[in-house]
Amino acid sequence: MMDRRSLIARGAGLSALAALGVPRDALAQAAAKGQLTLAYPADVPTWDPNARSLAAVQSLYKTVFDQPLTQNPDISPKPALITKWGYVDDKGLSLGVDLRDDVVFHDGTPMTAADFRYSFFERPRAPVPEGGRRLDTSFLWRRVKDIEVVSPTRAIIHFSEPMPSAVAWFYFLCSYVVPKAYVERVGVDEFARKPIGSGPYKLVEYQQGARIVLEAHDKYWGGKPAIPRVTIELVRDPTARVAAIESRRVDVSIDVPIREAQRLGAISGLTSSIDAITDITLLQITKNGGFADDRVRLAAHHAINKEAISKAFFAGAATPIAVPAAKGTPGYPLNFDFPFSEEKAIALLKEVGHGPQNPINIKFSSTNGAFPSDFEVARAIVAMWKKVGINAELETVEPSTYQERLRAKTLPEATVFSWGNTSADPEMYGGYLLDPKSIFSAMKSDDLGPIFAALLVETNEEKRIAGYRAAHQFAAEKGYTIPLYQTVKTIVSQNGVNIVKYANGWTLPQTYSQKS
Repeated sequence: MMDRRSLIARGAGLSALAALGVPRDALAQAAAKGQLTLAYPADVPTWDPNARSLAAVQSLYKTVFDQPLTQNPDISPKPALITKWGYVDDKGLSLGVDLRDDVVFHDGTPMTAADFRYSFFERPRAPVPEGGRRLDTSFLWRRVKDIEVVSPTRAIIHFSEPMPSAVAWFYFLCSYVVPKAYVERVGVDEFARKPIGSGPYKLVEYQQGARIVLEAHDKYWGGKPAIPRVTIELVRDPTARVAAIESRRVDVSIDVPIREAQRLGAISGLTSSIDAITDITLLQITKNGGFADDRVRLAAHHAINKEAISKAFFAGAATPIAVPAAKGTPGYPLNFDFPFSEEKAIALLKEVGHGPQNPINIKFSSTNGAFPSDFEVARAIVAMWKKVGINAELETVEPSTYQERLRAKTLPEATVFSWGNTSADPEMYGGYLLDPKSIFSAMKSDDLGPIFAALLVETNEEKRIAGYRAAHQFAAEKGYTIPLYQTVKTIVSQNGVNIVKYANGWTLPQTYSQKS
């Protein structure tokens, strides 16, 4: 039973929603039936979860699909489809995994090791139609030589060379098990239109760029979710996400601006959280145009006052970083700092014939509303650069467009981007951001190639971690990367919703519940 205060608060929320044209009776019924509505900032580029490695939408994929492993809220690894794992040789070339025997896809068919092999070996190597694009898993799992199906619940992965990060990849981007029989029967395009997974929810309605409607998977191996029906409103404008939760049109709003999260948290009936997570925000750097010279890139880095950005836009919650890794994670050098210094920036630009009176011109892009205060941060950086002699022309880029431009090598000199790394493994930071062979790397510098080629197969964990720390520092000192801060996650919810927060920023409605 709801107490009087809760009833009054719920009534106020219903009135606000009714004013927006939503019938009061329908709202009351939705609440009574355990429905939940979220305002979310990004849409999936496709419902094929193996196709694109966009960190911002992994929470959406995890509602419909399962990964071999998952993570606890503190990001420690946790069994999921895989119950046990371990190498069965001395060289790190054969990894054995045991799978659950009680997993069924949304169409009722059981998941077996054949689906696991299909997802991580057959699909990545399937021929690509003319004009098509390979799955991102074809790059991520490129070292898999074969997957041996021992039984319906046992498989052995054979690698062509060591892959020390393989276990971490089981709970990272694109690593989802899909139903072999269904995909082969209906084809890839139809699968992307009507996806079937083994996850906690079924996709029952999808309006691209507008709405995702999910219903609980009754036979989910992890137990039916507490909330039977979830509607995810895709709201790219952060101001609109603020209005949606303040008017009680939604139950939860994700990634609202920091100041608004603070303000909303003080309103009766609402709760807000502001937390730094393992994702990092950085400038993806190229050697294009004005950034061809190392000194210009280093000047651009020295000119950015990261502490001021954190205080101005994130209430000090965004931890500044000097290398492309979150502080406290294995790949972060213990005693390295890259100082803010307008004097050093001006001196470096003077060496190449530029300065405040004769600025160098560059192109600069940023997402707008995909991550907290992203475009506002970009505008602040433009002003900081202008003071030392860098004139940046700022444009907006959508996350999906960013991915296409990255692949086509048409990104400008610098782009504000939030890089997700739920695992905290250093390979998933610099190993993919800086390796010139990586499909995620904007900086293509030949001297980085041999460094990361050796680290990607280093099986001695101490040497691997030390190597990544050195590589991260080297890249910062060469101007190959301009890290900014650890990304801040904001969640504002109505008090009737129990939110489970993840240190990696996951937003998982299957872990939520509603207070009676």
